[in-house]
Amino acid sequence: MFSAEMAPVVSSDDSRLFGLVQSKQVAVIPARIDYTIDLSQMNRDRMAWNAQTQTLSVRLPPLRLSRPNLDEARAQYLREGVWITRAAQDKLTRDNTRLAEQLATQQAANPVLLGLARNAAKDAVRQNLAIPLQVAGFGKVTVNVSIDGDSAR
Repeated sequence: MFSAEMAPVVSSDDSRLFGLVQSKQVAVIPARIDYTIDLSQMNRDRMAWNAQTQTLSVRLPPLRLSRPNLDEARAQYLREGVWITRAAQDKLTRDNTRLAEQLATQQAANPVLLGLARNAAKDAVRQNLAIPLQVAGFGKVTVNVSIDGDSAR
C-alpha cells in the first residue's frame, strides 16, 4: 500500500440577511489518500511461469484510490467577516470539507503520484514473490510485474 499526504487549500463564502452579512472561510485541511490493489482478485490467469527463463510474470488488478481521510483536527481556518453566525460558520466548514475532499481526490490522481504508487506496488509484489522462489530452490528468478491499465512500453 502507498499513501500520499496533501493539504488542500479551499475557501467558501456565505451571505446572510439579503447579502448584508458576508463571510468567508479559507481552510487548509490535511488529507491522506491510500493507493491499494485488491489482491483477492488474483488467480492463476494473472500469473505465468516460464521454467526455461526462470521468469514469473504477474498481472495485478488495477490500482484503487481510497476516499480522502481528512484530518480536521489539524485543519487551519481563516475567517473573514464582521459578524459570522454559528449557522454561517457551520455551513462554511461543511462546504470547505466537501471541497477539500474533492480537491484531495483530484490531487491524488496526479500522474506523478499514480506512477509512484504503481511502482511501489510492483516493487512490493516483486520482492514478496522473488525471495520465496529463491529460498524454495529456484535460484535466480526474474519476476515481471504489471498492473491492469499499464501502458505498453
